[in-house]
Amino acid sequence: RGLKFMLVLLQSISDGERDEEHPNLIRVNAMKAYEIALKKYHGWMLQKLFMGSVYALPYKSDLLKALEKGKEVKEEESIEKIHQFLSRVTPILDAIYEMYTKMNAELSYKA
Repeated sequence: RGLKFMLVLLQSISDGERDEEHPNLIRVNAMKAYEIALKKYHGWMLQKLFMGSVYALPYKSDLLKALEKGKEVKEEESIEKIHQFLSRVTPILDAIYEMYTKMNAELSYKA
């Protein structure tokens, strides 16, 4: 689930989704990833905690710099690397989720 959250977050950033008023924040991306990957597994309390935690997320520029191991790289180059990464990793995660479904191993309890 955590991997799916990260992939949806990175895909959202790669797709250019953002808050037009605050384009350097990744709250919109994190909220989308949470809705898709984690929310259905969380009870009311964890959902509220997550909503508050998005205010502690790094700026997009800081996240991209961290992904580049501290090097200053143009945003477009970083986004292209993210896109390449996603094109390789997404099919693997899809296969894992398909295996969970076939084995009826997907846990649906709420934390």
